[in-house]
Amino acid sequence: MSLKHFHLLFIALAILCTAGFAAWALLLPQTQEGVRAMGWFSAALGVFLAVYGTWFWKKSRRVIV
Repeated sequence: MSLKHFHLLFIALAILCTAGFAAWALLLPQTQEGVRAMGWFSAALGVFLAVYGTWFWKKSRRVIV
């Protein structure tokens, strides 16, 4: 597995982890405000990672290595 493919795999796993944590933190009944804030931060981070992953995938297609 090349470094490029490992990077894409790592980004995909990070997106799954942040989405899972955000769902857990935001869907729990009776959640404290700190946990809810971390859930929103995790959701925003997941969106950022998805945008970054798309950008990296498009950029890496142009590189021959």
